[in-house]
Amino acid sequence: MSLKHFHIAFVTVCVLFCAGLGAWCLLAERLPGMYRTMGWISLAGAVAMLVYGVCFYKKIRKIVH
Repeated sequence: MSLKHFHIAFVTVCVLFCAGLGAWCLLAERLPGMYRTMGWISLAGAVAMLVYGVCFYKKIRKIVH
């Protein structure tokens, strides 16, 4: 597996973990308010990493092809 493929896989796993954590924090009942904040921050991080992953993939496609 090349470094490029590993990077894409790693970013994908990070997006899934951040989205899962954010969903759990926002959907769990009877948790303190800090969990809601952590949930929104996790979802924002997931969106930011998703945008980064798409930009990285487009840049790599231009370099390789």
